[in-house]
Amino acid sequence: MATTDKDHIKRALNERDGFQVWWRLLRPHTLTASFAPVFVGTMVALNAGSFHLLLFLAMLIASILIQSATNMFNEYYDYVRGVDSEHSVGIGGTIVRDGIQPKTVLRLALIFYGIALLLGIYICAITSWWIAAIGLVCMLFGYLYTGGPFPISATPFGEVFSGFFMGTVIIGISYYIQTGYIDAFPIFISIPVAILIGCIMLSNNIRDLDGDKQGGRKTLAILLGRYNAVRFLGLLFIIAFYFTAYFIIIGILPLWSLLTFVAVIPAVKVVKGFKGKTKPLEMMPAMVLTGKTNSIYGILLGLSLLINYFI
Repeated sequence: MATTDKDHIKRALNERDGFQVWWRLLRPHTLTASFAPVFVGTMVALNAGSFHLLLFLAMLIASILIQSATNMFNEYYDYVRGVDSEHSVGIGGTIVRDGIQPKTVLRLALIFYGIALLLGIYICAITSWWIAAIGLVCMLFGYLYTGGPFPISATPFGEVFSGFFMGTVIIGISYYIQTGYIDAFPIFISIPVAILIGCIMLSNNIRDLDGDKQGGRKTLAILLGRYNAVRFLGLLFIIAFYFTAYFIIIGILPLWSLLTFVAVIPAVKVVKGFKGKTKPLEMMPAMVLTGKTNSIYGILLGLSLLINYFI
């Protein structure tokens, strides 16, 4: 049997059938962007003297479900608009390479949103119904990121929206539901986290630059150009770690947060991995490593706050 381009892409990306089809649909390398903010916000609350396990778990699961649903909306609407094809990398490939019906992906995204909504009702019933308004806005922007007539992902503001909502807002909510109030500390601490989440989106757009340009998008990577976009990505990493160091110096973060600088190692590898590359498959390892950088940073930041609480 002749080998098709689709088969070549699947082999190059090590895409397997069965359960992994649905696992890829979630885009697991992006899910750290939903776990880390909840973990960090909760650990900041713990240091303020408040922690409720069930609220933490409900918030964590709801955040992961919303992020997963957003990825599915991305998969569905990019297919509908003709942005994705069987040659596209960085996507789940569930529709274009595995033959799953688009409506199935859309329904699954809505189911995930429904479960997240039920968890949100539980959180609101325990804390405040104001959380419902903020949660609905987050879910709306999760949909509008790729859905609607003017998808945010096609504009130069995708990194800003994703960083703000998935970083600052989620950390703020996670802190509020534990403590019952909000102050400046979780907002300050959210800054480097939000920047690193924005880096995931920028990294994704650098990899997809050529295809996005053909699709008529105006992402930040397209406006800057590939060379400058990679340099800007490096600058964002520097700014994130600068804020971290500054917050440690002035006492907003504990000395234990120096652990987060372990994430400098993969961050450097990300920038090097993009330099001189022009093909999506070549840039895929750097894209995945950006998510790992965010994961390492977020987990170590949360752990540093946990250590600080006990010591």
